[in-house]
Amino acid sequence: MLRTRVAAILADPAIAAGTFGVEARSLATSDALVESNDHRLLTPASTMKTLTLAVTADQLGWDFTFDTKATTTGTIANGVLDGDLVIVGSGDPSFEDWDGSASGVFASWAARLKERGISTIGGRIIGNDRVFTDDGLGAGWMWDDMPYGYSAAASGLQFNEGTAQVFITPGAGVGDAPLLALSPSHARVPLVSSLTTGAAGTANAISMEALPRTPGARFTGSIAIDSATQTRLITVGNPTLYFVNAVRTGLQNNGIDVLGSVADIDDVMDPPVADGAAPVLEHRSATLPALADTLMTLSQNLYAETFLRTLGRLKGSGGAAEAGIEVVRRVLGAWGVPASELVMADGSGLSRYNLITADAMTTVLAHVYKDTRLRDPYMASLPVAGRAGMLSTRMKGTPAEGNVQAKTGSFSNARALAGFLRSASGEPLVFSIIANNYGVAPAEVDRVTDAIVVALAEFRR
Repeated sequence: MLRTRVAAILADPAIAAGTFGVEARSLATSDALVESNDHRLLTPASTMKTLTLAVTADQLGWDFTFDTKATTTGTIANGVLDGDLVIVGSGDPSFEDWDGSASGVFASWAARLKERGISTIGGRIIGNDRVFTDDGLGAGWMWDDMPYGYSAAASGLQFNEGTAQVFITPGAGVGDAPLLALSPSHARVPLVSSLTTGAAGTANAISMEALPRTPGARFTGSIAIDSATQTRLITVGNPTLYFVNAVRTGLQNNGIDVLGSVADIDDVMDPPVADGAAPVLEHRSATLPALADTLMTLSQNLYAETFLRTLGRLKGSGGAAEAGIEVVRRVLGAWGVPASELVMADGSGLSRYNLITADAMTTVLAHVYKDTRLRDPYMASLPVAGRAGMLSTRMKGTPAEGNVQAKTGSFSNARALAGFLRSASGEPLVFSIIANNYGVAPAEVDRVTDAIVVALAEFRR
C-alpha cells in the first residue's frame, strides 16, 4: 500500500532528526494519496518559485513581455544630441550579453540613432529604474550570500542578470599575487584579494567572501602556478549604473560618440521627465514562457524577484516586493490556500523567512494543472527527472525518469521538490516534499525524497 511504503521510507533512521512534510494527490479524483506533516509550515527554498510563476502567468498572461526604451532630452544639430539619452527600464531580467544578444541590441540602437541624425551624444546616459523601488534584495537573505550571482538585486534596469565574471590568473612566480580581472570591463565591483600563487601541481583553493555592508568580495586562498585561469561569478552593486555603462560602451563600439558620463536617475539633481515622451529606441524581451524556462530550469532567483515586483507594479500598489507578495497572497487565497499556511518574504525562495505547507503547495500546483490557460507552458518550464534541468541526474533508470516534472529547492538545511507525474496506471498526480532541519548530507535527503517520488510513479490502484 502506498501510504505504508512512504511511511517506511520516512522512518529511515538517517533522517530521523529532520522534518519532512509530504503530500501527494490524484489530479483525476482530488483524493489525497499520501499525507505526512502536510499542514506543517516549513521552509520551501526555491520551490517558492512555483507560486511566483503560477500567479505571474495567471495575472499577466503568457504573452507578457518586458520592454526597455530610450528617450532624449535637448536638441539635435549637426549630428550632435545636445542633451541626454535616458534609458527607461521595466525590469527585463533577460537583457544580457553572455551570449552576445545585448551587443546585437546596442548595434541596432546605434543604427537607429544614426538614422535620426545622431552620431554624437553630448550629454549623459541616464538610467531610469523607477518602475521598482530600490530595495532589490529579499527580506531574510543571508549577508554572506551577497557576493554570489544567485543573490543579485532586482532593479528596473538589469544587465547580465546582475552579475560579472572575475577571471583569476596565476602570478608569474610561486608566492606572487594572482591577477584578478573583471568582465565586462565596464563592471564596477570592489575586489579585495589576499590570494597567492601556489606550487605547480597543488590543488586550487579559492574562496570568495562578502565584504560586510559593502558591494564586492574578498578572495582568499591560492591558485596553482600551472592552473588554467579560474572564473567566478559575482554580483554587481548598482544594477542601473551597470546597465547604462553597458549602453555607453555598446554605442561607442558602434560608432556613436558619448561625451558625457553615466548616471542613475536617483543621483540626478533635476531628473528628466520621460512620461509621455516618444521613445527613440526600444527593445522587447521574449514572452513569458521563454522567461519561465530560464526561471525554472536554472532556478534563476533574479527572474523570480523581478516577476514578484512586476506583479506589485501592475496588479498591486507599486513596484516593491511587499506589493507583489500581497498580490500573490490574494490570488492564492482565491485558489484555496489558507493565509495561515503561507508566510512569503520573497519570490525566489532564497529567504529563510519563507514558510509554506506541503498541502498549500499541492493546492497551487493542482490549480495550475486544472486551468487550461496555465497548464501547458507552466509544465513545459519544469525540470524533468533524469533528463533536464536541476533534475537531470536524479531518478535515472526508475519509472520516474522522463515522467516527473518538478521544481527543486535547496539551501543549507532545507531541500524540497514539488511537481507532477503519472502513476504506473497513468493517473496524473501532484506532490510536494519539503525537508527541513536535517543533520545529514543533502544527498541523503535527496535519496529519501527520490524514493518517495519513485513510489508514487510505481503506484497502481
